[in-house]
Order: sequence, then structure tokens, then C-alpha cells
Amino acid sequence: MFKKILIANRGEIALRIQRACKELGIKAVMVYSEADRDAKYIRLADEAVCIGPAPSVASYLCMPAIISAAEVTDAEAIHPGYGFLSENADFAERVERSGFQFIGPTPESIRIMGDKVSAKQAMIKAGVPCVPGSEGELPPEPDRIRRIAKSIGYPVIIKAAGGGGGRGMRVVHTEAALVNAVAMTKSEAGAAFGNPAVYMEKYLQNPRHVEIQVMADKYKNAVYLGERDCSMQRRHQKVIEEAPAPGIARKLIEKVGDRCVAACKKIGYRGAGTFEFLYEDGEFYFIEMNTRVQVEHPVTEMTTGIDIVKTQILVAAGEKLPFTQKQIQTRGHAIECRLNAEDPFNFTPSPGRITMWHPPGGPGVRVDSHVYTNYFVPSNYDSMIGKLIVHGDTREQALARMRTALGETVVEGIKTNIALHRQLMVDAKFMEGGTNIHYLEGWLADHSS
Repeated sequence: MFKKILIANRGEIALRIQRACKELGIKAVMVYSEADRDAKYIRLADEAVCIGPAPSVASYLCMPAIISAAEVTDAEAIHPGYGFLSENADFAERVERSGFQFIGPTPESIRIMGDKVSAKQAMIKAGVPCVPGSEGELPPEPDRIRRIAKSIGYPVIIKAAGGGGGRGMRVVHTEAALVNAVAMTKSEAGAAFGNPAVYMEKYLQNPRHVEIQVMADKYKNAVYLGERDCSMQRRHQKVIEEAPAPGIARKLIEKVGDRCVAACKKIGYRGAGTFEFLYEDGEFYFIEMNTRVQVEHPVTEMTTGIDIVKTQILVAAGEKLPFTQKQIQTRGHAIECRLNAEDPFNFTPSPGRITMWHPPGGPGVRVDSHVYTNYFVPSNYDSMIGKLIVHGDTREQALARMRTALGETVVEGIKTNIALHRQLMVDAKFMEGGTNIHYLEGWLADHSS
């Protein structure tokens, strides 16, 4: 087992990884920007190294600074968390070339799954169901592009091969708009991701967003830890997640889960990962794989009892998975609300000093957050200040616990989206379960007047 791990991230995930290290008896080295000097996890760290000024490009995205911090502290491994460099194959390669263990997949796996065209091709080979679409990158000839769209059927969606986070996508409803839409998406993809390649898929009208959590070791043992429903989204950004997905037959989840496991074995995947699907009319369609721990991993931990972050560290250290598929059992229902420093309805970021922080408690309640009373939320990063997670024996009990927990939560000094979550937890359609990915956008439009 590692004696010392460097955590190359910030915010609640940095504290989450630090806690896992402490449980395993591993020393945690925290890196931080000048804006995060007063973060809770810096005060709790075994060692901490400032790696640059507030802008992430000069700190959390600066590979030489992170590698240097690992060298001067004699760390043996680097955990990238999520966001920043977590899915950067060049970073993973540089970490391992520098003599450290990257706590995540191999650089090769990150490259395959990071490019959505190669990821889709790999999944087709592995028998994972995919959205009907182009075989690979779209050709340059307009006539061929039109033929591909016609064979798929309108509406179609043009996607950047190197995209992510809801960026680099454009829906096309008519042939007249197609060629121009492809050109515009290519241009945007080149500027945003350094890769102008785009591909085409059938645009599903009212799907749900359901994902399968997997875990694998380097000995080609792999398992899936159930599914999560992440359909409550705004502009492709998740707002609420839950496990299991309401109203989907267990046999279908098992079938898709088994295929995800087979895909992991086929590509030699290592560590935690998530297969993301669109689900419509009883069918699953693969859209992408996230080769890291997810923001919403706690709902899976609450329903399976498995510590995903600790397991990441164990398999990175060369250990075999400590459980088999048959040993994994899911119990009850879990819901996660992302707590953001923003206006609850127009979503304007609200950085500043938190003058009062009072998190909730009680049975089945978990709060993953790095903030505290008098903490200053910087304006340089993502607005998430924490996650509120609840678990109940049933979905109804989990909803009741979330309503109670949200009612107990007090954050003063800044605006937060807690008021939005309180309203959504009593919304009839959400309480019923099974809302699609467009539901929240429509709800917000109806409630903005």
C-alpha cells in the first residue's frame, strides 16, 4: 500500500479523497492555489504545497507544478479527483513517466474513451448498445454528410469527438440546416477542445440519463455497482442524482451492467469508471464513458456500502478487487442534491464569504462539503460548495429525508440553490420518478414567469 498520496484537486472531492487516505493509514499531500489557502482540507493535511495563483491554468491545470509537488514531498501516487486533469491522458502519462502511480485508468484507456468516436467504436465491438449514428468522424463531403443524416433520420445531433460537459453539441432538425451546423460545430470543437472532429447521432427526443458505475483492477476483474439516474439537468449539467433509477427493470440493468463489465475487460480498464447512457422506450444507448470518479458517486456508495474512493486507491496499489459481482448488493434508495453558490433560479454565481454554515443531520443523511462558517467561496472555480446525500429504505423515505435535510440546511452570506432543491423535492412529477433530461429546463421555464 502507498505511504503517501498527492491529491491534485480542490473543493469537496479533495476532502473526500483525504478522508479515504486517512482511513487507509496513508499520508495525504494537498496541493492548493493561493485562492484556496484557507480551505478546510489544507488545515487537515499532513503536508500542503501551494502550486500557483488563483487561475486554474496556473495551478490545478499546471502539470509541472503538480509533478514538482509530488517530487518534493516524496509522494508515491497522485489522485486527480474529478475535473481539471482527471481525464487528461497526457497528464496520466506524465505522472507515470515521472515515477508515480496515477490513481485512475491507463493513459491508453483514457485516450480511447476520451475521444467519443473511438469510445463508441470500442463499445460497439464490446456489444454495448449505442445510439444509431455515423460509423466514426464525419467526412468532409457535404453530400456524404447528407446521406448519413438521411439514413439515421431527423432530428440528428452533431457532437464534438473531444467534447464533454455538455459542450460541443448541436441539434439539427432539417437537411437545409445540416451542413452549416456541422461546419459550426467543427469550428467550435477545434477552438474549445483542440480537436475539430465531429460525429453524428440520432437525436433522442425524451430520453433519461442513466449511468452504470464500474470498478476494475489490473487483473481483468471487473464489476458494476448498479446504476444512477442523472436526468435532472440544466444545460447538460446535473443538478440531482439518484440510485437506483426509478422504474427500470432489474433484469435490464443487469443485462447492460454485464455488457459494461465485458467492455472493461476487453479494453483492459483499471479503476473507477462510469458508462453514461440515454434511456428511452425501454432501450439503453451508450453516449460516453467517464474515466474517473463521478461527482455523484456517493449515491452508489450509500446503496451498495462500497467505498469507491478507497477501492480506487486499493486497485491503483496493485490489489485485486475486494469483492465479486455476486457479493454486491444494493439496498434502499439514495438521492443527491448538488449545493451551488448561485442564485437558485437565474443561476448567477454568488461567490463571497459564508457567514453561517449549518449542515443537516439525522439518520441516513450525509454531507460532502469543504466549506465552513467564515469560509470565502472564490470566484475562480466551479460554484459547487457541497453535496447533500440521503439514504432511505424506499424512494419515498429518501425523498422525505431530503426534504427534512434541506429544511435544516442554513447557508448565509451568499446565495445558494437550496431553495430550488426544496421546490423540486415536492414537485409531483419528480416525486413520481422517471423524469426525462428536458424536464428540469421546462420546469424552470414555467416557474420563471
